[in-house]
Amino acid sequence: MKGVILAGGKGTRLMPCTKVTNKHLLPVYKKPMIYYPLEKLSNAGIEDILIISGPGHAGDFLELLNDGKRFGVNLNYAIQTAPKGIADALKKARDFSDGEKIAVILGDNIFEDNIGGYVENFKEQKKGAKIFLKEVKDPNRFGVAEVEKDKVINIEEKPDKPKSNLAVTGLYMFDNQVFDVIEGLTLSDRGEYEITDVNNFYINQGTTTFEILDGFWSDAGKFESLFKTTKYLYDKDH
Repeated sequence: MKGVILAGGKGTRLMPCTKVTNKHLLPVYKKPMIYYPLEKLSNAGIEDILIISGPGHAGDFLELLNDGKRFGVNLNYAIQTAPKGIADALKKARDFSDGEKIAVILGDNIFEDNIGGYVENFKEQKKGAKIFLKEVKDPNRFGVAEVEKDKVINIEEKPDKPKSNLAVTGLYMFDNQVFDVIEGLTLSDRGEYEITDVNNFYINQGTTTFEILDGFWSDAGKFESLFKTTKYLYDKDH
């Protein structure tokens, strides 16, 4: 199983700090943001990892991380030439995946849970996808999963009236069918190829499993959550 970290985008929610750098290179407590997803995949036993970034600062990732050996991984790099959404970025991983299942993590998502057991479970899953949910107080800010018994039946993006408090986090596991799914997508009203559409394809296919995370989770892509995450990690360390 291979890993993919999506570290593109313009970082507009963190301007002007992102005017001259990629947001995933900003510090979160005492590490660059990109270290957290990289270490999460490495600690789960995933050794081959692709980092997909935008064209402006790709060289900075290479200078910071090199070949990944000090993290115990083999790093590859790819560039998303235009910010057309998470699913569009993921297309760049088709050749890298080489027919294997993939674990995908958004570079600004920081997870406390160890995902090693989930990786092993997904390796045994015959086909489909696995998504990771977290109970939140403000689900209308996220993609929200509607769950019945042990199945996810739908994901709705930033709903006015959420049907649950289960936010869909930026961690996904897919079989290699995902690339054909992405090729069949159409642009959303936001002008992007949406990862929610990919997830809903698998849900409609009946091949999606899910996990509800227990530990801390944050999307550190805006100032409030970046500060909250830094404070949480600082307090945990002291």
